[in-house]
Amino acid sequence: MTEGLDPAATDPWEPVVAPLTVAVAAALTAHGAAIDPATVRLQLDRTGSERGDLALALHRAAKLAGKEPAAFAATIAAALGPVPGLLSVSATGAFLNFVADPERLARATLGTVFAEGEHWGHSRALATPVCVEHTSANPTGPFHVGRVRNGIIGDTLARVLRATGAPVTTQYYVDDIGRQAAMVTWIWSKPRAEWPEEARAAVAGATPEEEAAMRPDLRYGRPYSAVSRYLKSHPEAAEEVAAISRHLEERVDVPRHTEIARAVLSGMVASLGRLGITFDEFVWESTFLFNGSVEDVVARLRKAPHAVQEANGAWALDTTGYGLPKETARVIVTRADGTSLYAVRDIAYHEEKFRRFPRVIDVLGQDHHLHAKTLDAMLAELGASRRPEFVIYQDITVPEGGRMSTRQGKVVFVDDLLDEAVDRARAEVLKRHDDLSGEEVDAIARVVGAAAVRYHIVRVALDKNVQFRWEDALSFEGRSGPFLLYAYARASSLLRKAGADRPTAFDPARLATPAERALVRTIARFPEVVAGVARTTHVHALAGYAHEVAEEFNRFYESTPVLASGAERESRLALVAAARRTLGNAMALLGLEPLERM
Repeated sequence: MTEGLDPAATDPWEPVVAPLTVAVAAALTAHGAAIDPATVRLQLDRTGSERGDLALALHRAAKLAGKEPAAFAATIAAALGPVPGLLSVSATGAFLNFVADPERLARATLGTVFAEGEHWGHSRALATPVCVEHTSANPTGPFHVGRVRNGIIGDTLARVLRATGAPVTTQYYVDDIGRQAAMVTWIWSKPRAEWPEEARAAVAGATPEEEAAMRPDLRYGRPYSAVSRYLKSHPEAAEEVAAISRHLEERVDVPRHTEIARAVLSGMVASLGRLGITFDEFVWESTFLFNGSVEDVVARLRKAPHAVQEANGAWALDTTGYGLPKETARVIVTRADGTSLYAVRDIAYHEEKFRRFPRVIDVLGQDHHLHAKTLDAMLAELGASRRPEFVIYQDITVPEGGRMSTRQGKVVFVDDLLDEAVDRARAEVLKRHDDLSGEEVDAIARVVGAAAVRYHIVRVALDKNVQFRWEDALSFEGRSGPFLLYAYARASSLLRKAGADRPTAFDPARLATPAERALVRTIARFPEVVAGVARTTHVHALAGYAHEVAEEFNRFYESTPVLASGAERESRLALVAAARRTLGNAMALLGLEPLERM
């Protein structure tokens, strides 16, 4: 949980929420449901509806008090006295509904937005330093869309944590020792004439000059799927690959291995850069072999409570008592030849993270869920007092169905997808504008394409698969990145036409229409949404909130005159500026680059 949040300084709802939660908690406790203010705060719904601006469900509290929910809600509503900033409280079924003083909320909200500027929605307090490890794909070739969900989730989470005051270090853990990296070295260490026929076919058609000009992840990654299939039916070749991994662990020099791995990684990172994803540190798995950390972990695991030595000399842990599936409850520590497994090296990596960071977060795909449970069990065997927080997400599936796999060759590469997104975005921009230069069109298309891909993936809850559909990702309507960009550009256009880039003079009494009040209420929720994402790691909630802001702004725009609104003009321009700032700050946390015009 994020510590040190300072909502009172930056949350316009706080002057209402703080006394409200205390009053409600006291009333609930007095009527048989002992609930503290912190719990009431977490359960308070700030979404708003026609019944009120805040709501609280009392089903659980009523059960705790042994009362019928609707009657209990009516009792609590009647028991509450006046609360600063609230006009009324009522009960509807098992819900309490609270109506805020709209002028007070508008004054606090717009005033805070303009005072905080680019820091609006952030916390001023200092939170716990945290390491977010994400992406960490093997250096074997270009990123496909399935892999990139990890990077988008991890990068968004890191941005949000920084906004809540946490010093964040993002890490990419590079598996340069394992079988996958060894496969790439194996094929490229052989003369092309000695390659398996299917591997040669995978690189056919490119001249030496064209190969040299290719980005290294694409150049070296082309035969990977063919090699993976070949090794399944050619055990002698598989043994050659295994020998490369053994040599690496034994610190025997393997020609070109590090050179190739670094080159491939550089190309992969360039792909992520197109989506605004960067890293503070790259941590190489081999480091923990070379500095003796893995050797130390192995020695301690051999003395663990449930360590066993196999007849062939291998060492293992019996993790039956840790809830792992029966078929995987025996975790190999070292093979018969003495070499370690990935999980053991991962322990050395995590112990290093624990030494440096009070909070450690690992972003993992659902196919690594078993690895996460194994890691927990191994740390317990070592008597470790800490565990990483695992953020686990489901797959991205291709339109035809099924999860993406590099080894099976069933992929949509991120660069191809981005190129297509940019091309489609360029066509949309040209439909709307005939007064832009080619460079301007290209710049807008680049931003729109990246936003389309990134938002389409981050908007889906972690526990749900992403059905990647180009027509949805690139839509300028609905829940999409281009929809957010268009709303921001529309607000920017209004302010340009008014000649007021950042108006701050406003009269909250003049923001009285239902559309204006709904937009104010939505804007006011931003700090609470950011803090909630930092607490839960549910980054899709931020994507959903950004869409709400864009939707509410569009409703306001369609229903309410601004430039020709007479006495309300300045106040409405201030509301436009506040909505634009909120949407822009939310987009920045989502890794989307705003556009002044589209």
